[in-house]
Amino acid sequence: MELILKEDIIGLGYKNDIVNVKSGYGRNYLIPTGKAVIASESAKKVLAENLKQQAHKLAAIKAEAEKRAEALKDVALVIEAKVSATGVTYGSVNAATVAEELKKKGIEVDRKIITMADIKKVGDFEATVHFHKEVEVKVPVKVVAENAVAEVAATEEAPKAEEVAEAPVAE
Repeated sequence: MELILKEDIIGLGYKNDIVNVKSGYGRNYLIPTGKAVIASESAKKVLAENLKQQAHKLAAIKAEAEKRAEALKDVALVIEAKVSATGVTYGSVNAATVAEELKKKGIEVDRKIITMADIKKVGDFEATVHFHKEVEVKVPVKVVAENAVAEVAATEEAPKAEEVAEAPVAE
């Protein structure tokens, strides 16, 4: 079944996209909730006309999304989690957790625009933030054990201390 989306649906498409879905999903969910309309020939013509008229508005929306994405470009998250002796987390790190960590850094991001697999172990992972259909940012996420955060900070401080120690020798 071919439909025109009326709003962004993560995993399916973005507003004004023409998508193919199974008939039951379209008839029983997307159309009754107003998230999509049937993509008839007349609806496609109306969509094309609307997109032509709204081209400058869409460019402004994309520019805003790029500006928000620029703020996330160099951000890397370190998330503390309770971890068992085998390195498996109690619970999981998910999009909501990533959104909370970004909020702590002063960046407001809705958890619904973040896609990632639930993280259930310690390691380096990646979360994707979808600001616009053409603007996506990949944010590195490092999951560490709660007690390991002090060790990570200590190892980061150690090279700085060595650099300071070497500086007087250069005089």
